[in-house]
Parts: sequence; structure tokens; C-alpha cells
Amino acid sequence: MQVSSQFTIAIHMLSYIALYQHKEKITSDVLAGSIEVNPVIIRRLLSRLKGAGMITVHRGTGGTFLAREPKDITLLDVYEATENLKEEGLFHFHEHPNPRCPVGRDIHHALDGKLAEVQKAMEDKLASFTLSDVAGDITV
Repeated sequence: MQVSSQFTIAIHMLSYIALYQHKEKITSDVLAGSIEVNPVIIRRLLSRLKGAGMITVHRGTGGTFLAREPKDITLLDVYEATENLKEEGLFHFHEHPNPRCPVGRDIHHALDGKLAEVQKAMEDKLASFTLSDVAGDITV
């Protein structure tokens, strides 16, 4: 199981915005330079974060700002904005095991609830950390 880099890139972006939004104009190029990724990746993530109500983007000379206080943005919020957790879940399970096999017939019954508990535990832990927690650990 691996979470895509979009999640950590988005946290990097939000941390940068939290720390510098009132000190400099934050653009996709500035964020791309900090993260060392293509600005197109940044623009896609900015769009998702904006759609999730975490940032505002002022076109032209405006820059990017947090739409909520860092203490009000949880890592779960970021995860949900960047990953397809609600659609796919944390674990991708093969959908059609062999119903003639005793293991194939019962694997979903035996495993689905356990995996749902693991996903819930991860969501609860992500919800316990905020952008303030992350940005507060960065020395500027």
C-alpha cells in the first residue's frame, strides 16, 4: 500500500502558503521551485485544494492564500482532497475472487471489516494532526 506523492506535495504547498502568504506572492512557479516538481502538478493540486475550500487563488498579481486557519485544516482534509479515499478506499481489493474456492468465497467476509478498521484508524490519526502542527515544526 502506498499513498501517492500528491498528498505530501499538497502538505508541502499548504505549509509554504501558511508560512509565506503575507511575506511574498505565492504562485505555482514559486511552489514548484520549493518542491522541485513541474508547475503543472502544482496547478492541478491548487485546483483541488481550492475546490476543497482550503485556499483562495487570486489570478494575475494576487497570489495564493489559505482560506482557513492552519489549525482548521487537518491532514485528513488534505488527504481527502488529494486522494480518492471515498471512491476507492485505502485498500484496493480484487473484486471477483473464485466463488468455487473456499478462500475465494469467504475472503471478503473475512477481510473487509478488518481493512475498514485499519482505514478508520488511519483517518482518525490524520484528523488528529493539523497544518499548524506541520508548519510549526518548520524553521524559517
